[in-house]
Amino acid sequence: MQKPAVPSMEEFLANASQASTSGQKEQAVALWKQAAEAYPSDKTPWSNIAQTRYDAGQYGEAIVNAQEVLVRDPNDRLANSIIAISGLRLSTRALADLSRQNNLSGSIRTESQDLAKLLRESLGEQVLVPPAPAANTTPAKATAAKGRKGKKADSGSAADPFGALK
Repeated sequence: MQKPAVPSMEEFLANASQASTSGQKEQAVALWKQAAEAYPSDKTPWSNIAQTRYDAGQYGEAIVNAQEVLVRDPNDRLANSIIAISGLRLSTRALADLSRQNNLSGSIRTESQDLAKLLRESLGEQVLVPPAPAANTTPAKATAAKGRKGKKADSGSAADPFGALK
């Protein structure tokens, strides 16, 4: 009995893109996972999954999938951007939850303030609290914007992975 032919990467990507565009994000993710299994050395399926999870605010999953991209291409800017921003957003949520639950005080508060100060100094920024995200700003779109004639994207865009922290 013959095994069915494996679709090409282009077929997987086209089908997943069509599913994603029509709002069937989980079907698209399933197709990208099939593509990743069929073509394990290709980073594209993982990048698409990471971006989809990031767009959905599923930052933990976005990080895990972006790490899969970095296994295949350690210098991938989009994956590093997704990891950096997602990690900071998860940290912000966790600190907000801690503050709400425990009236964040003592060593945790001091440590958080020291970390915020270190981040501000490292980034050369005065404010680390991100503004409300624009509905259609994603790391991929912002990266494309940054590439246009070398112009710096606005401070709320993700072209500068730390721009969202302003």
